Amino acid sequence: MDYILAPSILSADFLTLKDQIDQVEKAGAKYLHFDVMDGMFVRNISFGIPVLKCLKGNTGMVLDVHLMIMEPSRYFEKFKDAGAEILTIHYEATRTVKEDLLRIKELGMIPSLTISPDTDAAVVFPYLEYVNQILIMTVQPGEGAQSYIDKCTDKIKAVREEITKRGLNVNVEVDGGINEKTILTAKEAGANVFVMGSSIFHGNPYENALKYKGMLGIQ
Repeated sequence: MDYILAPSILSADFLTLKDQIDQVEKAGAKYLHFDVMDGMFVRNISFGIPVLKCLKGNTGMVLDVHLMIMEPSRYFEKFKDAGAEILTIHYEATRTVKEDLLRIKELGMIPSLTISPDTDAAVVFPYLEYVNQILIMTVQPGEGAQSYIDKCTDKIKAVREEITKRGLNVNVEVDGGINEKTILTAKEAGANVFVMGSSIFHGNPYENALKYKGMLGIQ
């Protein structure tokens, strides 16, 4: 199983964003996580298509876009054009999960499905054949710098076990409160993609990324 570090620019310093992105890329991070919030599905508003367009073509990392927005299918084409490579939608934010995942794939992006901490892990099982990634939120979506919710560990295990039972090649991504105290817990439960915001960007992004790569055994 490949382990992947996915720094989240939600916690980056936007005055020095390009430099910070360059640092985590130099350290060997493979994904760059991009959180989009609409003020409706979650309370906060973050950033969107114009910022993503600025990143397109300016990094070799995979642009891993997490849509925390209602009715996300309204924007699939726009996020494709802006450079999204992985597109994650919330189970709770759409009534047409299967159709949305198929449309994401049809547009040439990697389909990914996520659930919030209070949603049962089993709701994603019917869609495992339609995704390349399941994101388990380990904090409540919409705000950074929250603490890891322990009950989510069992969800990681349940999703990984179902993927293994079906013989599928699906990444399990975790997002929220991932730090030196929780990263190995999530790894042992079955996660292999690790979204990290403040743990990477608060301090020296290059050194922090190297540290967590070492903890995960990434060469």
